Amino acid sequence: MRKKLFVWERPLRAKEIEQLGGLEPEGGAPDGDILGVRVPDEEAKAALLASEPEIYFTTPHFDGHPSVLVRLDRITRNDLEEAIVEAWLTRAPKRVARAWLDAREG
Repeated sequence: MRKKLFVWERPLRAKEIEQLGGLEPEGGAPDGDILGVRVPDEEAKAALLASEPEIYFTTPHFDGHPSVLVRLDRITRNDLEEAIVEAWLTRAPKRVARAWLDAREG
């Protein structure tokens, strides 16, 4: 799995803060810690962004890329764990992912 990031710390760049209208509370850019998380595809990305915009967001830098940004101060531990597992499953070799899922079910 070399060079297959699935989760990473992702502070916003100055340009992204500007694109989001400045830092909260006046703008839309979070002031807290942010995590980048890989998602299966653009459809999954759109669903997360639409269903929980208070937690998941994106910037133009990630347009066309299957990943979202996560406001760590707003996500529950269980939801964060689920996001990380799902991200890993998108990048893990299929055989490894299947074995992990099978072991978890059994």
